[in-house]
Amino acid sequence: MEIDRMRALLSTLQEARFSGLRSVSYDGKTLAYGSDTELATAIADLEARIGRATGAARRRRWGTVATKGL
Repeated sequence: MEIDRMRALLSTLQEARFSGLRSVSYDGKTLAYGSDTELATAIADLEARIGRATGAARRRRWGTVATKGL
């Protein structure tokens, strides 16, 4: 899938999620998601695919861990 097409689909999915809808029509097809979690997963997957296709750097999280030495 082309990057421009993925970005357009991502925008459509985000608009649907923020407006509270769980179905999206795109290119003459209708996609229905069972829950907000499924829609959020689809959005995250598209964001990851776009990131890999454009060569964007991965986000890394750093944290601090402390113990009392017990």
